[in-house]
Amino acid sequence: MNNDETIRSWLAHLTPISLDEMSGVKLLNRTDTKFVTSKAELAALMELAQGQYFAQQIDDKRIASYETTYWDTPGHRFFLEHHNKRAPRQKIRVRTYLDSDLTFLEVKTKNNHGRTKKKRITVPTQEGADLVEAGGSAFIEGLTGVTFNDIIPTVQNNFRRITLVNYGKTERLTIDFDVRFVNMETGLSSGTGDLVIIELKRDGNVFSPVLDILRQLRIKASGFSKYCIGSIVTNGTLKSNLFKPKLVCVSKLARHDFVIPQ
Repeated sequence: MNNDETIRSWLAHLTPISLDEMSGVKLLNRTDTKFVTSKAELAALMELAQGQYFAQQIDDKRIASYETTYWDTPGHRFFLEHHNKRAPRQKIRVRTYLDSDLTFLEVKTKNNHGRTKKKRITVPTQEGADLVEAGGSAFIEGLTGVTFNDIIPTVQNNFRRITLVNYGKTERLTIDFDVRFVNMETGLSSGTGDLVIIELKRDGNVFSPVLDILRQLRIKASGFSKYCIGSIVTNGTLKSNLFKPKLVCVSKLARHDFVIPQ
């Protein structure tokens, strides 16, 4: 079997957990940690996760599809805040859960202590007029100081996600892969090869089974922003010097040549 088939096979062996059951996983003192790896390592992780994790299942599906559009100022304020390591910093995005046809306008804020908070409202579609009609301008203005008169859609991504929950229900693990970026300003697009982005969301510093698995596989914590990486590989005019070492690293993992367009 290839990596995709192996991942699906091990995923099918995990005990399912429904959305209703997931609602009981309340991570009130949440910490988020990201890891970047490959599909080959993900296949090994899925095998080692057997007997320790539930797999989220919605309408018989265990792999969900997402589409996200990021909005920024014409001067790319939110991109530059991240590139320049400013804290607190924010991002504005509209995310559609394609399998359930639900769309949310979201503002993510990362504070000076590395904690990320997300606030969101339901919107009918990703279209700008619908976002405004749904009260989106007032929502984002209260959190960021800008309205939809001040920002434009910049980068869109599509990806697939597996969500795991440990048996103790003290953590969630989101696993994103098959990510593809499309730049709304330049028209350029980029795939990501075998890249896998794992995010561990857990309740404080409680015991985490997956941390032992990650250590066993020698997968180390590593920040990764879909918005920032997607931006620089599809728009060569953006400041990118601080992200170039990350591109070199993920290129090797993904067996994919990430190129910043000239």
